[in-house]
Amino acid sequence: MKANSLRDLQAIRQQVAERERVAREQAEKRALEQKRLEAERSLFERAAGKVERLPAHGRVHHVPEPPAPIPAQRQLDDQRVLRESISDEFDASTLLEVDDAMSFRRPGIGIDVARKLRRGHWSIQSEIDLHGLRRDDAREALSAFLRDAVRQGLRCVRVVHGKGLGSPGKTPVLKGKVHGWLVQKSEVLAFVQARGDEGGAGAVVVLLKPA
Repeated sequence: MKANSLRDLQAIRQQVAERERVAREQAEKRALEQKRLEAERSLFERAAGKVERLPAHGRVHHVPEPPAPIPAQRQLDDQRVLRESISDEFDASTLLEVDDAMSFRRPGIGIDVARKLRRGHWSIQSEIDLHGLRRDDAREALSAFLRDAVRQGLRCVRVVHGKGLGSPGKTPVLKGKVHGWLVQKSEVLAFVQARGDEGGAGAVVVLLKPA
C-alpha cells in the first residue's frame, strides 16, 4: 500500500490498527470458547467420577437371526384343501333319486336337468377312471380331476368307478363312495348313472358349475 501524502499515511495506519483490533477480538473469542469447553468437560468428569474400562467377558454377541418367512401360499393351499376335503363316512343314498337310472341333483336344480344329462344334452368333455384304485387314492384323484375340470371351464365329465365285480362279495364299494364324494363337492350340480354305451352302472355323468 503506497502513501502519497501524510493524510494517506494516517489512513493506512488506521486501517492497520483496525485490522489488528478485529484479529485480537476474534482471538479472545476463540480463547473464551476453548475455556468454556474445557470447563464443561471438567465438570462432567467430576460428576461422573473415575472411569475404568470394563474387563473382557469373553462372550460373543451374535446378531439374532431374522424370523423365518411365513409360507403364506402354503397356508392358503392348506386352507383350500380343507375346504375341498370330502368325507368317506358321508351317506349319499338318501339324496339319490332311484328310478330307471340313479341320479342326483342339488337343491334348486330342476328335474329336467337330470333328464337332459341322462339323454346326452351335454357332451362329455373329459373323464377319469377310478376303477382299481384304492379308496384314498381314488378320493384324491377325483378331487384333483374335478378341480382341474372347473379350472378349464368344463361342464360335463364322466367318472368311471367300476361295478365292483372284482371286490369281495361282488359289492361295489367304490361306487357308493364316489356318489358320496360327488354330493359333497359344491362344484357338482347333478350327476346321473351313465347310459349303457357310456359305462352303465359302472360310471356316472357329472354336470359341473359354469366357470
